Amino acid sequence: MKKNNPFHWIPFVSGRFAKVDRQGRTAVTGALASAGIGFGVAALIIIISVMNGFQMTYIDSIMEISSFHIRATQNATETAFSSDELIEALSTVPGVRSVTEMYEAQGLIAGYKGRQSPGLLRGVPADICETDAGFAEQVVMTTGSFDLSERNSVILGNTLARKLGVHAGDQITLFALSGGSETALFDADRTLTVAGTFTSGYSDINSTFAFVSLETASSMLGSVKPFFGIKLKNSDNDQKMIAALEKTVPSLSYESWRSYNRSFFGALRVEKNILMMMSFLIFVVVGVNIFNSMRRMVYERHEEIAVLSSFGASQKDIQLVFMSQGLATGLKGAIPGLIAGLLISVNMDSVFSMFSNLIFYVQYFFTMLINPENSYMVRATNIYLYYARISARVVFSEAAAITLFGVLAALFASWMASRNVLKLSVAEVLHDE
Repeated sequence: MKKNNPFHWIPFVSGRFAKVDRQGRTAVTGALASAGIGFGVAALIIIISVMNGFQMTYIDSIMEISSFHIRATQNATETAFSSDELIEALSTVPGVRSVTEMYEAQGLIAGYKGRQSPGLLRGVPADICETDAGFAEQVVMTTGSFDLSERNSVILGNTLARKLGVHAGDQITLFALSGGSETALFDADRTLTVAGTFTSGYSDINSTFAFVSLETASSMLGSVKPFFGIKLKNSDNDQKMIAALEKTVPSLSYESWRSYNRSFFGALRVEKNILMMMSFLIFVVVGVNIFNSMRRMVYERHEEIAVLSSFGASQKDIQLVFMSQGLATGLKGAIPGLIAGLLISVNMDSVFSMFSNLIFYVQYFFTMLINPENSYMVRATNIYLYYARISARVVFSEAAAITLFGVLAALFASWMASRNVLKLSVAEVLHDE
């Protein structure tokens, strides 16, 4: 005799159980549980996407402006190759996008009326914006232009320029400067003309970096050897590329962007992991609510469970009835939550603009209601102007993992609640009724 397939009746019974119980609470409880899962999925996707936007903005600025993907420095022993020959050799390695020669030194910069601030002097090629598209994209000029063709010209970060009280066309003095053994530490004659100011996605770069041409840097730093910033076509292949570069040019020492910025990137990783753990507590709360409501429903449905058991349904089949209901609850919440989270994340600038307008009109309404004489309002654009520029970045694997976790939370809660569906024997249940 052919055995009946339980999956023919399990979805039907699960749907009947989910609609309403004797007190009329199951449908409402299920809807609230689905809404909780949907809210948790959407909120977590938005939070992680915005955090990815913030972190990747920092990381892009650091790798494109400061550390590059790989830094190559000359060893203590003298090399027989010139800088141009080294650049040509490094550029021939497959996977290398660009190679830039640079100088670097710490200094104390004096500006308007003796204002002083520490800074990082970085010597770069005058045409770096033409040869390095990533650098040009991250360095956004606020005043002037990135023009280092004139000798003793400098490009300052906008925060550094503000500390020094200077603008494009003003002069600054490198009061103290590290360099070679023949470079004077203190010298009031090192004067540079500000050709412009820039901003980037990382505040430390804006507050410390000062760019000069290679010629200006070499004349000021003496015998300091240059280093080479290497950009890769794929930054994740840094370790593989270091091995290839060492075979091509063994006279240089190489350092990956991961090791160069290890402490900063480690702090970002810890911050993201802690935020994800705190956000996942939403699913824990929703799972507990599903567990309690499912346990109540299992208790109130003990008559129907006994009838199903008397007709030959096994404990696993009956448990599948409640687990399928938990799965449906999770899917009904997680899928809409995923869609809502993705839509909000990709339109984050519009969301912040909407909140900015809402804050303004609420303030304006209450001001007109309470004190119309002082109805002059300053539009609350600070939220939009700052945060709307941070584009949320959605990572597919993270969004999929969050959605799956929301479904599994409901499924696990229903499994826990239905483990003892036949705690009472069928005879006891039918006898009591």
